[in-house]
Amino acid sequence: MIRTLVVDDDFRVADLHCAYVERIPGFQVIGRAHAGGEALRDVEQLQPDLVLLDIYLPDMSGLEVLQHLREEEKTPVDVIAITAARDVDSLRAAMRGGVVHYLIKPFLFPAFEAKLLSYAAARDRMTRLNRAEQGDVDRIFGALRTARAEALPKGLSDATLDLVVSALGRSQSGLPAAAVAEEAGVSRVTARRYLDHLCNLGRVEVTMRYGSPGRPEHRYRLVTAIPSPL
Repeated sequence: MIRTLVVDDDFRVADLHCAYVERIPGFQVIGRAHAGGEALRDVEQLQPDLVLLDIYLPDMSGLEVLQHLREEEKTPVDVIAITAARDVDSLRAAMRGGVVHYLIKPFLFPAFEAKLLSYAAARDRMTRLNRAEQGDVDRIFGALRTARAEALPKGLSDATLDLVVSALGRSQSGLPAAAVAEEAGVSRVTARRYLDHLCNLGRVEVTMRYGSPGRPEHRYRLVTAIPSPL
């Protein structure tokens, strides 16, 4: 499981983000903080894998928190900035601090889910590597680029992509294209187009399941981190 710390000064927003995290397979909330100092203490004590970090905090900015985290080599942790800060200086500072994603409030659950799943996919790929070749690096960074980071192919829409990703996210073992189509409320042909696109991005893997006599069944699964015992 990806152990996640939620940091936001608004208690209601923190509750919402915790609920969002718990809806995504492979993620677990291990704590929440509402100020920068509290976040730094929690990182040291709880040792999370991921911090969802607000920029506007009452005692120090999230960017200062990020700077402290990067200075503390003993507490390595990945960070996704989740904030209302839209100024370029904040974005630039967050990028220099090594955030994995930068998600601007307000947003709906599918956008949140896409960021976390792409992070999980990249993390999963890195855990499998002993030595990275260029192709491995390209696939890892490709996994971090969500579908919205670049224009969708002609005929595909963000709304339908969200439905397909959400359908896959509700299954741990993967689904055949027909089941994805039914869950998402689209035709099988449409589902296949979106599944092929997600496979090209490295966010979905295809496996073959052999059951009753006949053609083997293709099953599609979101690439997420491999659960590990706590």
